[in-house]
Amino acid sequence: MGENVTEPQQDNSKEVTWDVDEIAVYGTLTRPAGTEQRPAVVFIAGSGPTDRNWCSPLLAGTNCSGQLLARVLTEQGFVTLRYDKRAAGPHVHENLPRLIGKISMQGHVDELTGAVTTLLSVPTVDPKRLFVLTNSEGAIHALHYQLQAPRHPFNGFMLTGAPGRPVGLVARDQLLAQAAPLPNGDDLMRRYDRCITAFVAGKPMVPDTSLPEGVKDLLLSLDTPANLPFARELWLEDPARLIARVSEPILVVIGKKDIQVDWRKDGSALEKATAGNVHMRFAYPGNADHVLKYEPRPRENLTAVEVGASYNAEGRAVDPDALAIIVDWLIEQS
Repeated sequence: MGENVTEPQQDNSKEVTWDVDEIAVYGTLTRPAGTEQRPAVVFIAGSGPTDRNWCSPLLAGTNCSGQLLARVLTEQGFVTLRYDKRAAGPHVHENLPRLIGKISMQGHVDELTGAVTTLLSVPTVDPKRLFVLTNSEGAIHALHYQLQAPRHPFNGFMLTGAPGRPVGLVARDQLLAQAAPLPNGDDLMRRYDRCITAFVAGKPMVPDTSLPEGVKDLLLSLDTPANLPFARELWLEDPARLIARVSEPILVVIGKKDIQVDWRKDGSALEKATAGNVHMRFAYPGNADHVLKYEPRPRENLTAVEVGASYNAEGRAVDPDALAIIVDWLIEQS
């Protein structure tokens, strides 16, 4: 694995590739001008088909936070690398047939290992100042990587929108918030829970035909062969258990307008798990959403459908408080 560079996209941006199990992983490398040694940041996107820029085909818009953050960090003197998971981005349709039954937690770590190797092949990157910036599920993959005692460990972590409880519980809370106002909300959750119990036990899962289409789609996506064994591994994973075993500096940023993870529940779980790590820092910017965009509306007025649809809308900016927290922490650590 190493850096295979094609024509530059812009002055400081190049396409790079590396292979994992003979499938190409595609990324974007950005680097400041000059020949001096620089600190570097690997970006890891969130769940599902979220790509290197933190865009998703499930959400409208291309004004995505990963790309915006990479631009800022490059301007601040950091080399950055963000990449498409093999099950995301423009090559997903050609990759999926080859990934059926092979998508796993370890596969995500292997993708990240390739990203680190590629980034460190850049002559101006200082291997002693290697950081990772994650969103949502990406925190789990960064922690798994570090706990495998890699040849090139991270010197610091920035975990944004990170779950602090088992992923299945976080997902259930999201569904519960949508079901609570419905007249049959309790019954819907009971039927959902029956399906999840079967899924976790590795038994056949047959969603009730009367469940809302969105809920049925979620359940069926978990159990589809293309998503296994990863979906079951992820559902049971407890990020607090992982983060408790990491001693390097960690910054956790969860916005108070995040409605996918809860800054109180998930933040508290992570704080409790890392009580012995003197290098931990937690920040809960008041107006940042799950993808760190500025959200002026009161949290109680936000709905999952409405917020998700506007994540990547043109004109939306990264929350200035969240951005300052990340940049200041990185500069301090490097």
